[in-house]
Amino acid sequence: MATKARSSKKAPSKTGKAEMLKYYRDMLLIRRFEEKAGQLYGMGKIAGFCHLYIGQEAVVTGMQACLKEGDQIITGYRDHGHMLACDMDPKGVMAELTGRTGGYSKGKGGSMHMFSKEKNFYGGHGIVGAQVPIGTGLGFANKYRGTDNVAVAYFGDGAANQGQVYEAFNMASLWDLPIVYVIENNMYAMGTSVARHASETELYKRGISFEIEGEEVDGMDVTAVREAGEKAVKYARSGKGPYILEMKTYRYRGHSMSDPAKYRKREEVDDIRSHHDPIEGLKNQLIELGHASEEELKNIDKEIKGIVKEAADFSLESPEPNSSELWTDVLKDVEVA
Repeated sequence: MATKARSSKKAPSKTGKAEMLKYYRDMLLIRRFEEKAGQLYGMGKIAGFCHLYIGQEAVVTGMQACLKEGDQIITGYRDHGHMLACDMDPKGVMAELTGRTGGYSKGKGGSMHMFSKEKNFYGGHGIVGAQVPIGTGLGFANKYRGTDNVAVAYFGDGAANQGQVYEAFNMASLWDLPIVYVIENNMYAMGTSVARHASETELYKRGISFEIEGEEVDGMDVTAVREAGEKAVKYARSGKGPYILEMKTYRYRGHSMSDPAKYRKREEVDDIRSHHDPIEGLKNQLIELGHASEEELKNIDKEIKGIVKEAADFSLESPEPNSSELWTDVLKDVEVA
């Protein structure tokens, strides 16, 4: 059944140079993009809610490396990182954040409601835990159609207490659906620590009563995420049913941009940043292994910042939606045989 987490002591990475550099670029793109989104929010260019993914980059980057063409992902409202990991265009993502027509939902969805059928990204959902039964439905569709595709549903430690999550677990296990549930445990559900809101704090064990395998993973180590993800995806793809991965991660910013995060000490955040940052950790490995120099990594950072600036400029230059767009893309006409 649910298996205990492996030792937190890191073994030497067996990941190759090219793969490590790709992870570094992908995580850095998410980090710099989210930093720019935070700046634009502070300038009043992004309205409404905005939940940043800073600190959690290793989770979606490592998981995405395990997937193949046709696999689907779905997540909640802390979703910009997932979009970028799916190779969605940063310009389209940023334009949606600023409510412009160049955005993925034509400026009408905003931060929490972006989709890309082309990239098999099914949202971005504002209702806590709502993506879990929908993601389970994606798994059902894969099995019904006879494909070998796997769906990945991301949700947080707070959403892990929602009733609809357990209804989905039951059906996924009952029907051996090809889905991996990724719990991004960043230690705080809005402003409440896991110890205060969960009677069982080892969240990967939540599948035991449904006979769902699970394990805890160091979500701040991209290679550890990829290794666990490969195991889980292989398990689901082989027809054995769902799998739960609890990613122990951490968000550096508040729950949303409006959250001052006074419920935790600055020393706690600084300690994670100093000793467990996923990007700095990989950067140090690249240098120690001789895969890249400080200068080469600085050049990658410069290139990434250029991509993010281009996305920000595009988002502000793109026009706002016309009022005539208010009722478009709401209903779809279909012919019933």
